[in-house]
Amino acid sequence: MASVDYYAVLGVSRDASQEEIKRAFRRKARETHPDVADDPDAEERFKLINEAYEILSDEQKRANYDRYGTPDPRVGGFGTDFSGFGGDFFGINDIFETFFGGVSAGMGGRAVRTEGRDMSVQVTVTLEEAAFGVEREVAVTRLGPCSACGATGAAPGGAVKPCPECGGTGQRRTVRRTILGVMQSLTPCERCGATGRVVDPPCPECGGSGRAQMTESVTVAIPAGIADGQTVRVPGAGEAGVRGARPGDLLVRVRVAPHEYLHREGDDLHVMAVINIAQAALGATISVPGLEGDETVEVGAGAQNGDVVRLKGRGMPGLRGGRGDLHVHLRVEVPRKLDKRQRELLRELGESFGTGRGAKTRLERIKDWLGG
Repeated sequence: MASVDYYAVLGVSRDASQEEIKRAFRRKARETHPDVADDPDAEERFKLINEAYEILSDEQKRANYDRYGTPDPRVGGFGTDFSGFGGDFFGINDIFETFFGGVSAGMGGRAVRTEGRDMSVQVTVTLEEAAFGVEREVAVTRLGPCSACGATGAAPGGAVKPCPECGGTGQRRTVRRTILGVMQSLTPCERCGATGRVVDPPCPECGGSGRAQMTESVTVAIPAGIADGQTVRVPGAGEAGVRGARPGDLLVRVRVAPHEYLHREGDDLHVMAVINIAQAALGATISVPGLEGDETVEVGAGAQNGDVVRLKGRGMPGLRGGRGDLHVHLRVEVPRKLDKRQRELLRELGESFGTGRGAKTRLERIKDWLGG
């Protein structure tokens, strides 16, 4: 299949910017539109200009075209050769791929996809925001409804009409005589890109697709209790459909940033609390960080290192209601340095427990018990 120099079609250099390509397309579209041009080949030239713009204005298709000479590297020598199936099979698929960016209409006249694709973005929230819910604004660059034509794809005074080539079916019937008899087949209509509709005249801003590249701010409502890695769906905020067809959705993946003190497991939260040996022995009232500020914790007398105190209902809210618990993990800290008075007091305490310096050893106590 012969390669088309789309840069030459628009009259731009191969390193032209997107703005230069857009200006060149508008100028060429005005010059070659069939309604204003006297050239008998104006319609074909206008279609080629639209095709060139759709490829060069798309970064991925332009990159494929620069590297392989085609917007789809599977076409034109990089895939299976279907030249024996009528000669125009790849041409039809190329047109659909270029203008609509969806699943191509294959052999047998299957309907093409005009609905917009889903898109995805990611946002990061704090643990507190994940607990109680928050609204976030995200910037989304997408193919949105063309404001110049109101997403119809038609220029002012124009209209979307049934395709005269296929009668609005999007399919073209081909009859061939072979040695096996008369063969009939359905192929996607090249004139309308298998959509069954044509735009007359097409909007110069969007080339008749009814959608244009834009960046918009979308409000995302993140529900209370959402977990790290879960997704929020914003209906209709994805890629716009062709000429007003149903748009795709925006899928927002939520990441929850680690908290300085709190660790989450499901709807439960865990926090570490350090207490001294006196608090562990006598019991104490302490404070620990929580979702809504400091939480009061009652530590019972005789607490041991590794004990856990549970505060019911002070954890994460659940997506379906209810609330988890806050687990306070106790760590008894033995002091490394003591002043003179503290040493005396602990020595007295140790002697009262029978563990001071003057206390009998374990072996001596056993001998006394045996009466030895």
